[in-house]
Amino acid sequence: MTHLWVRAEQRQNEARVGITPEGVRALIAAGLRVTVEHSSSRAPGLTGYAEAGAEVAPENSWPGAPADAIIFGLKELPDDGTPLVHRHIMFGHAYKGQHSGRRLLDRFKAGGGVLYDLEYLVDEDGRRVAAFGYWAGFAGAAVALKAWLAGRRGAPCGPVAACPSRDALLAPLQQELQEGGERPRVLVIGALGRVGTGAADLCDATGLPVTRWDIPETESGGPFPEILAHDIFLNCIFARPGTPVFVPHAALAGPRALRVIGDIACDPDSDYNPVPVYDRATTWNAPVIRVHEAPPMDVMAIDNLPSLLPVESSQDFAAQLLPSLLALGDLDAGVWGRARDVFDRHVG
Repeated sequence: MTHLWVRAEQRQNEARVGITPEGVRALIAAGLRVTVEHSSSRAPGLTGYAEAGAEVAPENSWPGAPADAIIFGLKELPDDGTPLVHRHIMFGHAYKGQHSGRRLLDRFKAGGGVLYDLEYLVDEDGRRVAAFGYWAGFAGAAVALKAWLAGRRGAPCGPVAACPSRDALLAPLQQELQEGGERPRVLVIGALGRVGTGAADLCDATGLPVTRWDIPETESGGPFPEILAHDIFLNCIFARPGTPVFVPHAALAGPRALRVIGDIACDPDSDYNPVPVYDRATTWNAPVIRVHEAPPMDVMAIDNLPSLLPVESSQDFAAQLLPSLLALGDLDAGVWGRARDVFDRHVG
């Protein structure tokens, strides 16, 4: 019997989960065994797993799970160097030149485990079967706008916290914009994708003028002075070989309207980072990095943005992923076989 073990997230400020109680009920009805760890951080709106029929395990007990269990989480594991002996489903961030990715793959190699990276679960046409992208874009645009509004007041951007709903995230931003003053002009690159759509929708919901760019507008390779003419730039494309540089470091000291970069894709340690003006992800307590003083430039690069809306983003992602989880009985075929092939090519 296929055994799916849903672990608690150990990442700070991570309240999401990749399966809902309704999904657990569907898996059990299909003949799978499901264990869900207790979690002290999971969002209050994501409960009811025991009632759905799941076995409940202590928080962070997955290292002692049966050897044949498939461990399912979202964000990274503690980087403690221990060998990984299980099969894991998660976002590994290990295949695009990330410097920390090699350490993770070495742990799998040492333990004999396997990574089924959620980013590389794709259909026959290479399209991802499940993604948090829309909510990353929506939340990332909201934090970038919060940073711009703080800068307009001459204040640093304050901490952010999870919101119970989309409307709760929007309300303070809309209120401050309605109180008067200029509205920032926003440029979104990757506007046709999931992330860019979410970012543009936030702009529309708050009444911001937004310029939508995608491949045709960036295929020249740059430079891109139009970006510098906007107040906020939102990067919504994932770095890969050949991705152009959108904002070079030299642009920081030049004339520009640009005050806030929201690097929603957030790959600061990638060799292909298209916004090479910063070197680390930002946090919920410190959402931006000030990379230039006069004129000021702040970079927002939080790497778990969808967790700002944990209930809505979890429900959306879980619904997309459930058909693939129902196919876990055959890990050599379909999306799972393709993800295993990617792992085998990279683990070395």
